[in-house]
This record gives sequence, structure tokens and C-alpha cells, in this order.
Amino acid sequence: MSQQHITTPANDLPVIDLSAASGSPEQRAALHADLLQAATEVGFFHLTGHGITDAETAELTSAMHAFFALPEADRMAISNLNSPHFRGYTRIGTERTQGRSDWRDQIDIGAERPARRPSPDEPAYWWLEGPNQWPAGQPELRAAALHWIERLSAVAERLLHELLAAIGARPDFYDDAFAGHPHLRLKLVRYPGSGPDGTGQGVGAHKDYGFLTLLLTDGVPGLQVERADGSFLDVPSRPGAFVVNLGELLEVATDGYLKATNHRVVSPPGARERYSVPFFYNPRLDAHIEPLDFPHAHHAPGATEDPDNPLFAEFGRNELKGYLRAHPEVARRHHAELLVG
Repeated sequence: MSQQHITTPANDLPVIDLSAASGSPEQRAALHADLLQAATEVGFFHLTGHGITDAETAELTSAMHAFFALPEADRMAISNLNSPHFRGYTRIGTERTQGRSDWRDQIDIGAERPARRPSPDEPAYWWLEGPNQWPAGQPELRAAALHWIERLSAVAERLLHELLAAIGARPDFYDDAFAGHPHLRLKLVRYPGSGPDGTGQGVGAHKDYGFLTLLLTDGVPGLQVERADGSFLDVPSRPGAFVVNLGELLEVATDGYLKATNHRVVSPPGARERYSVPFFYNPRLDAHIEPLDFPHAHHAPGATEDPDNPLFAEFGRNELKGYLRAHPEVARRHHAELLVG
């Protein structure tokens, strides 16, 4: 139950126990106080009490390790270069953040959808709906990954409801934005150590576009969160907990009251590997994100603005823009017409 305003060291993140949402009124009030502080001051926290079992985690991580142990040719058989929907395997060094190569490889997975080819009068972001690619002979990966998406979607929905309640908003304010076919995404990521040139960018500093990200880590350090002074905090591992961060749409929807925070991954030294599984809880691609109505809106400091990366109220436009930038090879092969200008 509630961890009663748990305190953490200055070099760690707040800890939120979601099981307190089912507790007494006092426990739920303490949960909301902790959530409010974490979401407005840091934008990152550890999440416990989520109900995901060790067995479920082991099933996913075992399948992930088995995939990355395959020969490169077998991994490249499901290359995202095959997919106009940006699904599948990205080989090391071909994803980009802030214009620089990230030294990691990964599989991009989403909810299974039929292939969609938008007509000329439809938004181009509908390209992001489509089928996944799965390695031959590894049915356990498909089963574990799709189960993970289903389970974490329920956890994230509950967390979002509690977060909105914590700031005095209607818990179901954004339910319509997630109704139908929300754009749920999952990455299975390996950081294989420092690049051959000594580069330390596992993934460059960035904010996530959507609502919530729930990250499973393996205990190997590397994740860093930006502090208010511009320095970066190493995030210690907490067994059994997810690392949660808020996305930019929540910051924009609350005019900066809720905080999306820059974060990055520094490659583990030498040849040491690091594995992680980020899950992105995002609304439908065509959802228009309305400003949140909550009592303290007049205290909002204003959302951070990046003139090089403007945010749109229609979620799909942000998501497509991000994928076109991050995966230039896929974009050139399948969507050259979207790169003009």
C-alpha cells in the first residue's frame, strides 16, 4: 500500500506506489501528493505496486535476449527498412537523436494492425499503423511482447487517471483520446557498449512526445535525467520498479504545470551490454489533445518551446515527424515525398 510520502536520496528519483490507488482514502491522498510533487518538480519517478509479475518480466526479457543473440543476418531479416510503418529491427548506429547516431540496436513493436496506406486526402501519419515484423522460429517473442503491451497499457491508464486526479482534473478527461485504437508502442533495446570511435551516445538527450513512458531496465547504469541546472542525474536501478516519465503532450496540455524532462542514455563502458524496454502510452494518432481543465491552471509556468521541434495538438503529426527524423533510411526508402522541404 502507500509508501506514505516516501523520501529518496538527492541522487535518486521519487518512488510512487500505485497499489495505494486501491487503499484507504488516506493512502490515496498520500499517493496523489507524491504524484503531484514528482510530476511537477521532476517529471520522472520509480513506479512500484504496478502488478506486473516477475514471471511476466522474465518471459519478455528471455525472449528479448534470445533475439539479440541471433546472428546479424537473422536479425536483419526483420529490418525496419522493410516496413513503411517503421516496425522491426534497427541495426546499430542507424537511429538518430539530435542529428547524431545512437549506438544501440532495437526492435520497434506496436499493437497489431492491418497495413494502412493513407489516401492522398488522409493525413500521412496513418502510415504508422500496420503489422509488426517477427523473427522466424521465435513465437515466444511475439506472445511476450503483445502481452506486455496489453498489460502495461492497463497500468498506464490507471496511472494517468491517478495523475489527473492528483492535480484536481477529471480522471477520465483524456479517455476519448485513447478510445478505439491508441498508438501503443514498445521498443526492445540493446546498448552494446561504447562505439568503435569511443562515442558515448546510447541515445541522445530528448523528451518523449506522448503521454507516459514506462521503462523496464536491467540494472546496468546509463539512464540519465536532466536537472534544472542543466546537469544530468544518473538514475539508479530499483528492482521490480519501472522508471516513468511524462511526455511533452502532458506538459503542453497543462501549460507546463506537469513536467516533461530531457533524458538520455550514456553507453555502458567497453563491451558491457545494457538492455531496456520502454513502453509508450500514447493516444490515437488522430486524437486532438485539448488543454486540461484543472484548478491550478493559473499557476502553470508555460510549456517549454523548441522552435526546431514544434508540437502539434494532433498527436499523429508529432509521432510521424519523430520517426522521419529518427529513421532517415526508412524515410528515404518509403516516404521520400514527405521529406521534401
